[in-house]
Amino acid sequence: MPDPQAVRAALLGVIDPELGDNVVDLGMVRDVTVGADGQVEVKLALTTAGCPLRAQLTKDVELRVGSVPGVEGVKVTMGEMTVDERKALMARARWKVRDNAPETDIPPTTRVVAIASGKGGVGKSSITANLAATLAARGLVVGVLDADIGGYSIPRMLGVDGVNLEAGDDKKILPIERAIGAGRIKVVSMGAMRGAEEDEAIMWRGFMLNRAVQHFLEDVRWGDGPLDYLLIDMPPGTSDVQMGLARMLPRTEMLIVTTPALAAQKVAARAADMARKGYLRVAGVIENMSAFTCEHGESYPLFGAGGGVRLAEQIGAPLLGSIPIDPAVAVGGDEGRPAALAGPGPVADAFAALAERIVTEAIPVVEMTTCTARLLDSVEAALGPA
Repeated sequence: MPDPQAVRAALLGVIDPELGDNVVDLGMVRDVTVGADGQVEVKLALTTAGCPLRAQLTKDVELRVGSVPGVEGVKVTMGEMTVDERKALMARARWKVRDNAPETDIPPTTRVVAIASGKGGVGKSSITANLAATLAARGLVVGVLDADIGGYSIPRMLGVDGVNLEAGDDKKILPIERAIGAGRIKVVSMGAMRGAEEDEAIMWRGFMLNRAVQHFLEDVRWGDGPLDYLLIDMPPGTSDVQMGLARMLPRTEMLIVTTPALAAQKVAARAADMARKGYLRVAGVIENMSAFTCEHGESYPLFGAGGGVRLAEQIGAPLLGSIPIDPAVAVGGDEGRPAALAGPGPVADAFAALAERIVTEAIPVVEMTTCTARLLDSVEAALGPA
């Protein structure tokens, strides 16, 4: 009689080529029956009854299990997964993909923050640009990666001039740098690539968009010095680029942007759900366009009220800040002068408070004087000069 454990071990070698994992760990093996006469029956559950890999998986099971000593015959029967089983399988597949994340030049101490929402028009880019400027004004080094490939706007909003050049034998991309106070901003965007025209459409399908973001993540040389934060201005939605980011940079944390309107809040919740399904941490919510205050001090909630609070409660993440409606934000974005740097005022004060909460509470800067760094220093000191 074949050893049942040996049969199950053999099934570990049957790989679903689409998901890149074995059928046992994916939960596709429903049952294994080993008969005294050497006959083995394996029951598999497929994601769909008409799975195009049905014949290949059957053949692989027959070959793998058939090679186990004592097995005289193999029968494979197929069923279909339940909704819950499919969810568990996809969660396992997403987790597995994280283990094969590509190498990047992003320092391990850099806090990677994706600024996202479920829809366009809520001001993700203006939040990204002004938050980057505010963090840099605190003396930090901030990278900004414009992942909205077809709708890029970061170079104009931050007022960076120049081109992201390829340099060195390894053809790494160099970001454009701008000093702000005691800090610096480093920008990478399709809008700053050689030959890019601001009014020319980029008409790429999902695969190409995702590949462009991968190119930015793998092939940018951020420099030898510190990079405290990398802010990623995400495109709207929950599709290829968002899923690709979760796979390629699994240490990313997410800030979800919404407006006070109920419709925007409901769509933004999908972005949070996408992040968590990709095992990304949702660090907080930012409410944009919260209200307009006229010169007489009267406040008008032009886009409704409460969306940020409701979204924060719905997804279980803190509301980190509310940014008021102010024409200065649009004017500053057009002229490359972030409104957050314009001096005391409602917008600058709101971004200063937002940056303070991020740096001190939600996503604090990694301090290299922590115990791990001290331990490394102690080891090097004990070893002495090479």
